[in-house]
Amino acid sequence: MTNNDVLKKLRVALKLRDDEIVEILTLVDFKISKSELGAFFRKEDHPKYMECGDQILRNFLNGLVIYLRGTKDNPKNPGDVLIKASTSTIRSKRPDFKEQQLKRMDKDITPVKYKNKKRS
Repeated sequence: MTNNDVLKKLRVALKLRDDEIVEILTLVDFKISKSELGAFFRKEDHPKYMECGDQILRNFLNGLVIYLRGTKDNPKNPGDVLIKASTSTIRSKRPDFKEQQLKRMDKDITPVKYKNKKRS
């Protein structure tokens, strides 16, 4: 199992978005952009794929400890952090296409009866 696989599995298991991972890495003073981070999550045969080094994974794990547990001066309960993160990531359900079209439709217009329509 490669470092990329570990990073992918942690991202999925903890329901982390790219901006949250960047935030976790900044907790340990490791700066990385979202595009660099996205290269780690690509398939191995993709031209923009990048191997996740030991240093990046180590810094991510150290930052994850701070993100979940907090520091000695300001400790956190990991369960509270995960619950707070999961409730903030739950977005309202997007209306499906048909609902959007019905909202946009002008209700004052009545359906038109076609003169040339064949009667069955």
